Amino acid sequence: MNAASTTTILHAYRSLLRASLRAVHYSKPARYVALDRLRSAFRTNDASAYDALTLGRTLEFLGGAANVRGLEHKIVRNLMHVLHERKKLPRINTPKENLPFRKAAYKQFDDTVAKLNETMGLCI
Repeated sequence: MNAASTTTILHAYRSLLRASLRAVHYSKPARYVALDRLRSAFRTNDASAYDALTLGRTLEFLGGAANVRGLEHKIVRNLMHVLHERKKLPRINTPKENLPFRKAAYKQFDDTVAKLNETMGLCI
């Protein structure tokens, strides 16, 4: 059986949510960004994408971000900050000529996060 069961997926979602909230120290904008990102990831991916090893590494990374204010905490904090700013992208006050530059910057950000996930075996 290749696909994970529904209860396994549910437990993975809950453990990632708890670890994410602890990693951001339950701060107001970051907790909602983490929740939205986690929801969209679990809604768009299917059960065959579940990997217990990657989940374990991600939980360990988030645990390190929650316990020590080291590199992991800085990565998570900056990730949440950029994702929060990205959500506010189409503002009325933003000039139209700046939108392609901002989208290009977020493309590079997405590539960086993808490489981080690939090299460390995470699912951030």
